[in-house]
Amino acid sequence: MLAVLCPGQGSQRPGMLTQWLEFADESNFTAASHIEAWSQAADLDLVELGSHADDETLRDTKNAQPLIVALSILSWRIAQARGASIPQVVAGHSVGEIAALAIAGVISDGDAVRLAAIRGRAMAQAAAENETTMAAIVGGKRPEVLAALDAHDVTPANINGSTQVVAAGSTEAITALGENLPRGARLIPLSVAGAFHTHYMADAVPAVRDAVENLVVSNPNCTLLSNHDGAALHAGSQTVWRIVQQMTSPVRWDLCQEQLLSEGVTHAIELAPSGVLSGLARRDLKGVATLALAPDNIADLPGFLG
Repeated sequence: MLAVLCPGQGSQRPGMLTQWLEFADESNFTAASHIEAWSQAADLDLVELGSHADDETLRDTKNAQPLIVALSILSWRIAQARGASIPQVVAGHSVGEIAALAIAGVISDGDAVRLAAIRGRAMAQAAAENETTMAAIVGGKRPEVLAALDAHDVTPANINGSTQVVAAGSTEAITALGENLPRGARLIPLSVAGAFHTHYMADAVPAVRDAVENLVVSNPNCTLLSNHDGAALHAGSQTVWRIVQQMTSPVRWDLCQEQLLSEGVTHAIELAPSGVLSGLARRDLKGVATLALAPDNIADLPGFLG
């Protein structure tokens, strides 16, 4: 059973689109034409951002979100053009949940990129109101890590698996947390521009809610997992409203991973820009074969899928 995983913020890196733009085939599929169309949907030059933007530009959430979603969808469409079939399960991390909606056929590719752009702009505006940030806390005992977050007025914005919690809050509070971590834990600053999935994002909700209300929605063509609680969703209207809900709620990727095992997943492909989710899967999804999809391994896809 195949699962497709769509990454979120923090996975972006300079030049991540460049090699993908070279893909074309005999069916007139060209990566460049898709990205150009989605650039219009996002009102951003995704080719420029994905090919030439530096780390600081990509750290800006209004740029990162639509670019990540566009690249995830593009990498899957290229995989499909090379024989990949509809997966049985799809899950996306944070903004990756929007890409997952497109992969599952709930909304169109263009609408997904447009929604990610709206979400990115709204969250950038909300983030500008306070000096906030996020950091991964790796290692340590989970109860002690969560107690340390609570003691420093920091929110567990992502619970990503057995060994990683992402903390979000004021920059001052995150700094203080880093100086007072429990034994065995270490703090890794993330390349994001705000305290996402916390109450700091409340002002961003109306813009995304309005955008969701105007979407043309279908029921998913496979099982779609929710960031909110790992639940398996099958109604299109339910899936899109979860996008609004998750903006101020923690991402429970640990529960998504548990559900992947419950669904009987045997193979998982992480779409581009890949690496983060497949790394978590290798630690927590024992027995599940993983592939971090990249331009230099897409030819291996038929062998991976068997």
